Amino acid sequence: MAADEPAADLQTRLAAELADEAGRLGKELDEIGLLIGQARNEAARHDARRASAEQRLTELQQARRDVSADEMSQALTALLTATRRAALMEGQIDVLEGKQKTVVRMRDRIADLGQQLGALPPGTLVAGGSAASAAEPGEDTGHGAGGTGSGTGRAAASVLDAQEEMRRGIARAMHDGPAQSLTNIILQAQIVQRLMSTDPSRAAHEVDQLVAMVEQTLEATKSFIFDVRPMVLDDLGLVPTLRRVARDRGRRSQVPIDFDSVGADRRLPDDVESALFRCTDEAITGYLEAASPHLVMRMDWTDHDVTTRITATPPAGSSPGAAEGSAAAHEKAAPELEPPSADLPPALAAMIAERAEATRASAAQAAAAAAARPAPTLLPARTWQAIQVRAAAAGIRVVLTDDGGALTLVARLPA
Repeated sequence: MAADEPAADLQTRLAAELADEAGRLGKELDEIGLLIGQARNEAARHDARRASAEQRLTELQQARRDVSADEMSQALTALLTATRRAALMEGQIDVLEGKQKTVVRMRDRIADLGQQLGALPPGTLVAGGSAASAAEPGEDTGHGAGGTGSGTGRAAASVLDAQEEMRRGIARAMHDGPAQSLTNIILQAQIVQRLMSTDPSRAAHEVDQLVAMVEQTLEATKSFIFDVRPMVLDDLGLVPTLRRVARDRGRRSQVPIDFDSVGADRRLPDDVESALFRCTDEAITGYLEAASPHLVMRMDWTDHDVTTRITATPPAGSSPGAAEGSAAAHEKAAPELEPPSADLPPALAAMIAERAEATRASAAQAAAAAAARPAPTLLPARTWQAIQVRAAAAGIRVVLTDDGGALTLVARLPA
């Protein structure tokens, strides 16, 4: 029993630390909630000020009497300031809400682990030293250089590499997207600032462009946040998220994407829901890269599972009948040679006949090769491999048709 005491103490201490950490995260969530409430109130005030400043500027522009440069400059400055502050507060709210969702998931996970650890019998968690000393000589304990410890280290290194790659991707996307847009907004604001004292009427036009740039940047930032982690997936579930994916991806690519969900949808475990969303989104992106002119996405919900099927219309020239058409083209392209004239010498006539036969044989071989050639696969290979890995990790069954034109994902529903 004495050997079990250190393990029992370690188990109790870890359970207590997890409970304390969950409590600290709960307090942090309360602070984030207060900040979100304050930011929303501030955003509402700035939006009201922006609307008032915009109305004031419109009244000055439409006024029949002469408007002084000072009045126009003040109105432009008020509108510019209110628009900038309103956009900043909207962005701050999005950031805080994203952080809130992340902290909620962390708190719930830590609290669940603490409860599971506290429910284990005392002594279940054995310290690494005790386990190693109790092992037989030559047994793989996981702590030696050649044991699973090295595998664990490699797994940890892979996780860290994946995290760094994800950070690089986010940083690159932020630099090329919102950061560049904010730089353009600053330059536009400086132009407006210079024009307010020299040409107020032109400055009013530049303010309109500035407002449009701010709205476009805000929309692009929201789209970027959705691509990184759609908040609607946590709030409403899979069906509303995929419906928005179909709408937004179709609008951006100018490709119609039809979405339909049949049956009563349900919430899935977080890992399954995220994996199903990512697999579907990657498949849509892959089909759009392959220039598919039309996509159809359907979800069928039963009592036991949910089946998601994405069907892509083949682009021009890649349908299964394209090879047959190519074969017909080869046959049609074969030259029709006239039989040699009876006036020709026999040797020359035999040469012409032999050449015509060789030409027909070559055309027949080309037609046969075109008919046997398989239709191009619609879904890119790298996309299919990524979907397989992600689906396998979440226990999702995935099937791709031979021509790559239809992908089916089947996920079991929780009991």
